Amino acid sequence: VQLQASGGGLVQAGGSLRLSCAASGRTDNSYNIGWFRQALGKSREFVAAVSWSGNSTKYADSVEGRFTISRGSPTTVYLQMDSLKPEDTAVYYCASRIYWSRYALTPASYEYWGQGTQVTVSS
Repeated sequence: VQLQASGGGLVQAGGSLRLSCAASGRTDNSYNIGWFRQALGKSREFVAAVSWSGNSTKYADSVEGRFTISRGSPTTVYLQMDSLKPEDTAVYYCASRIYWSRYALTPASYEYWGQGTQVTVSS
């Protein structure tokens, strides 16, 4: 499985960005996708996840109501980030796991990872 994250950039506080994650490598296109982020000097943390069907989602409390995860296609997932705050600044990673679980909230729960994309929110 290969994952490609894109869409990061520099935005002012209160602004919006949309990240994309493109997945490939599975013949059945059943990708359960999660987004994680890692700020400088901090550990990687869960942000949001969506099941392969798009019917199930999970958000971290810190982004609930501001971020929206969705599927554009079986192989593309978006993370719409609104009302961004300086504390959202981090490298954002998309990851994939074989089986969906709303309790899969740690990096170790995901088998495949893409490269990160930098999101910087200025105050």
